[in-house]
Amino acid sequence: MGKLHIIDHPMIMHKLTLMRDKDTGAKDFRQLLSEISMLMGYEITRDLPMEDVAIETPVARMAAKKISGKKLAIVPILRAGLGMVDGLLSLIPVAKVGHIGLYRDPETHMPVEYYCKMPPDIDNRIVILADPMLATGGSASDAISMLKKRGCTSIKLMCLVGAPEGAKLVMEQHPDVDIYIAAMDERLNEQKYIVPGLGDAGDRLFGTK
Repeated sequence: MGKLHIIDHPMIMHKLTLMRDKDTGAKDFRQLLSEISMLMGYEITRDLPMEDVAIETPVARMAAKKISGKKLAIVPILRAGLGMVDGLLSLIPVAKVGHIGLYRDPETHMPVEYYCKMPPDIDNRIVILADPMLATGGSASDAISMLKKRGCTSIKLMCLVGAPEGAKLVMEQHPDVDIYIAAMDERLNEQKYIVPGLGDAGDRLFGTK
């Protein structure tokens, strides 16, 4: 059964506060998102399987720990999810990266797929699905379904800010997927934006509005 994990580390909370501020420009917004993504990555990878290996330090031989089992993949939901990739890659530089393109129809507020490109061995990897905002949950749920159709069985959803409505939808439709989030906000407004949220993450990230 999937779980909702709220990662409320003081450094993450501090950086998120700076991101929420409407006066924070695109350059600082990008940097802060990358930094938070790396910090959240520590918690998301906390339960990776380990194995004992024999190594020799400059002083003596020892039994040490090393990550074992499946390799990882990072899959951002375009376009805002791109801002989380570099932070995660700084922590997991050997991870492969796939991309899922979804946008929200302005009339129906439903996600529309326009792109999907995955590493050929995506079905044998632990997938971190990245999107800063978990609003209605429609895009995240559809992206998870796209991954499952490609054989993925170990998926972790990583978001920055979420609304209860979005978390509820994902947990109902994909009860096997853990959700990692930095803050759960109050609600969605009539335009399906998270309140208080931080605005349109894609526009703020790339300076397009």
